[in-house]
Amino acid sequence: RFPNFVGDRVRDQSALKQMQRSRSCMKATSSSGRMVGRWASSSALRAAVRSVPRVFRQSQPALISTTFTQPCQWTQLKPWRASTGFGLRCNATAPAETENFTITTPLYYVNAAPHMGSAYPTIAADAFARYQRLQGKAVHFLTGTDEHGEKIALAAEKRGMTPQQHCDDVVSEYKALWQQLDIKFDHFIRTTDAKHETVVREVLQRVWDKGDIYKADYEGWYCVDCEEFKDEKEMDEQHNCPTHRKPCQHRKEGNYFFRLSKYQKEIEELLAEGSEFVQPAARRNELTAWVKEGVKDFSISRAAVAWGIPIPQDPQQTVYVWFDALNGYISGLLPEGAAATAESAAAHGWPASVHIIGKDILRFHAVYWPGMLISAGLPLPKKVFGHGFLTKDGLKMGKSLGNVLDPKALVGAYGADAVRFYFMKEIVFGQDGDFSEQRFRDTVNAALANNIGNMLNRTLNLLHKNCDGQVVLDLDTGLPQDLPLRSFAQEKVAEAKAAYDNMNLGAAIDAIVALCARGNQFMDEKQPWTALKKGSDEEKADAAVALCVVLEVLRIAAVALSPVTPALSARIYKQLGFSEQQLEVLTWADTQWGTLKKGHLTAQPQPVFARLEGDLVTEPAPPAAPAVSGGTGKQKQKQGKGPGKKGGNGEGQQQKQQAAAASVAT
Repeated sequence: RFPNFVGDRVRDQSALKQMQRSRSCMKATSSSGRMVGRWASSSALRAAVRSVPRVFRQSQPALISTTFTQPCQWTQLKPWRASTGFGLRCNATAPAETENFTITTPLYYVNAAPHMGSAYPTIAADAFARYQRLQGKAVHFLTGTDEHGEKIALAAEKRGMTPQQHCDDVVSEYKALWQQLDIKFDHFIRTTDAKHETVVREVLQRVWDKGDIYKADYEGWYCVDCEEFKDEKEMDEQHNCPTHRKPCQHRKEGNYFFRLSKYQKEIEELLAEGSEFVQPAARRNELTAWVKEGVKDFSISRAAVAWGIPIPQDPQQTVYVWFDALNGYISGLLPEGAAATAESAAAHGWPASVHIIGKDILRFHAVYWPGMLISAGLPLPKKVFGHGFLTKDGLKMGKSLGNVLDPKALVGAYGADAVRFYFMKEIVFGQDGDFSEQRFRDTVNAALANNIGNMLNRTLNLLHKNCDGQVVLDLDTGLPQDLPLRSFAQEKVAEAKAAYDNMNLGAAIDAIVALCARGNQFMDEKQPWTALKKGSDEEKADAAVALCVVLEVLRIAAVALSPVTPALSARIYKQLGFSEQQLEVLTWADTQWGTLKKGHLTAQPQPVFARLEGDLVTEPAPPAAPAVSGGTGKQKQKQGKGPGKKGGNGEGQQQKQQAAAASVAT
């Protein structure tokens, strides 16, 4: 039910939310009111509504029945009268089936607490999931934990715990961190879940029945941290693992093997030139070279590891951790109450649209996993994206090396938006990237505190001081279509969309940051504060228009950046005078120019993002510069704020961010 309806606009956001999420047939009763939402892009409906006599549009309820499809295909419009007043009925085509988008992170190994290397791909997956939700797709964002294997058992033993107790403890840390980082996952799978073990046994049986499993002895060098036997050429002369810089162990076991070599041709076809199965292209080329040397059968069981899923045909052996965990991408999609079978996953989002994984485990996901699925007669994922490493001092960041960056310290000091923004913007997705806390601060302050936060705050202050906080014109129809900033905004929105679609988060962010920079430039050129203070009436009117133009730029930027900075975008939207319900129903269509309308009331100005200041939380502070002697007081070196002072340490900075958010929320 729409309490307000004017032309092609609707006010009731709960109805809008239902319409945009379900794309189903709806009926609504409405009366006139302020525009806060947008109908589907149907010129036919808009033209028909404009033809309704104004007296009915402005004072009488209307009954609107519409079927919302993507795209809308309006076939017939009939004006009619009902007891409630004048209305329109639209007979449209049946709703199209909503497209699925399934994205997964690695299933993180719970040998130790999460670090920034595990947070990085999860933030990226969350950003892509949020973007696809804006596109109206049925999103399945799956993450989870890999909890079996020798390394888990050893970690639990060191802590004096059972493996299950250890896993439960570490999983709680992952979930707490994801909440801190604004990770909005749809599914969380643990490989100790009963439904997962059921699916693993089913897939194993499928492959067994295909004749693709056999028993043999294997002898070689095993890396416990990788849970993988290493080829001689992968190790140095001392048989050290190249990733973990630790000696591998020489082992000989009688295990069950999967006939991966049987699927050499199919795997080569997956990686053929022009294929997008593995991205980025450089990763595909590396993998192709390895595959062309001939893929080898691999062990799918362990005889000496008790912490795992027993093989039904031979309970003395447990399922190898990789054969176990990879099936979590299927079992994790199964909702409560669904049959725990691989087949039923097809109705709940499988196959995956994209697996996001680290480049060091690309072989397992893009070679071993497809081979297993082909053998089991199950659909393959559509894409595997191998991201680069986060590095520190030039080495991959990892728990085994002990050179991790604690994301909890970063989030606690600077807030989730700052962390999400920096890692998605500054590290090219697919390439390695090093972290520097000072560069982190400089980047975030320049873009979020100065370019966006300061521009919003000073523009709103001017609007409230001179225009009672109200928008002075319709941004859609009250400005020329070829207004340079309007055209630039649509150009940058198109660039951002293309970048999101191509999984290039950095380029998407850069496009929106460039739009905000142009908005700041526009303000500096117009200098509305001068005209509003001492200009003519015409100059004051033009200055007020300039303020509204900048606010529309910021509104568009908030929507386009919301996959990366959801909390900041929400604060911006609230400052612009929109409600929580309106935030929940935003779509990518809201990046189009023209939502702000004449008379729209903005909120009282409050800061939306505080500058990052104070002591560094992940690196030692640089030594204080010596005082300048022999000069005037103005030449003295500015001293940094010490611990305990406002903004002087991580806790103080976090309090500033929370205060900014709280002031807007209230």
